Amino acid sequence: MSFDLAYAELARREGGYSNRNRADDPGGETMWGVTERVARAHGYTGAMRDMPQTLAKQIMFDEYWKPHNCDQMPFYVGYQVFDTAINGGRPAQWLQAVLGVPVDGVIGAKTIAACRATDPVRVVVQFNRYRLDYMQALPNWLANSKGWSDRLMDNILMGLQP
Repeated sequence: MSFDLAYAELARREGGYSNRNRADDPGGETMWGVTERVARAHGYTGAMRDMPQTLAKQIMFDEYWKPHNCDQMPFYVGYQVFDTAINGGRPAQWLQAVLGVPVDGVIGAKTIAACRATDPVRVVVQFNRYRLDYMQALPNWLANSKGWSDRLMDNILMGLQP
């Protein structure tokens, strides 16, 4: 699975700089989808608006892609895990629940083998059901429901493209 392809899709959706400064958007300042909190944890000290995209891409790889072993899954499934890891939720647990493997929160050999042996469309649809349930339980669901549900639908449709 290609991190470059996944990151390009994510960067297209996340865009560049954002600072909605709203109570219903706790992310605060972000650049290329990286929150200020995460950027600082990775040693970035500059203005968020000035963070280079190359650094954001490296942070995304180190923080979200590599720890979830997304490169070992079918692209369509790995992208869902990657996107969820960035935007909040329990991607490892949801994937394991969908696959019927022990839910330990670690995407290891058993989870990867089950993932490769299962229809990725079924996995993604069921995975995004967990994600939707999670989002709907958040206190800021009403303020963000349109954008979040559009994102989930786009994620589901991604795997149906020829």
